[in-house]
Amino acid sequence: MTSRALYLFGSAAPPVFQVAEVIETAQADGWDVCLGLTPTAARWLDESLDVLAALTGHPVRSEYKLPGEPDAWPKADVILFAPATFNSINSWALGLTSSFVVGVVAEGIGKGIPTVTMPCVNAAYAQHRQLDRSITELRAQGITVLYGEGGFEPNPPGSGTPRGYPWDLALGAAKQLADEA
Repeated sequence: MTSRALYLFGSAAPPVFQVAEVIETAQADGWDVCLGLTPTAARWLDESLDVLAALTGHPVRSEYKLPGEPDAWPKADVILFAPATFNSINSWALGLTSSFVVGVVAEGIGKGIPTVTMPCVNAAYAQHRQLDRSITELRAQGITVLYGEGGFEPNPPGSGTPRGYPWDLALGAAKQLADEA
């Protein structure tokens, strides 16, 4: 059986430090994982980027490739964007594609790539009305957003438990999207 390609994208939120474990879990489930990070998340993981590239067998990307440069990744079967920060969710919903991962997920809507995202925002950010607007917009465009009951639920600023981030829900949703495609 040929493995399916999972684009695993992450923003700079504490659960991104668990990405190696998430990659290994996804690979054990038969995924060929390609890791993309926002520039800040890439800076946070800078010391482990080579290890993560070796783990996936693909370069870790955080920047757009140059025009005419061949793509080093296989075509995505599913995209999982988690953790997705307040900035990434809002940028995506508004079509602001200054970062590579937001550009790929925004374009993925038009390409029909099944996509799931799970935000990671604190309760203070969750009070900003734009977050709800952005989540509504992404859902209206066919994105599976795991937020609120049955997904990620915000906690007070500074009180999060990165190990409590529900990665299993995110990977399960990605698998379900792939099975339905």
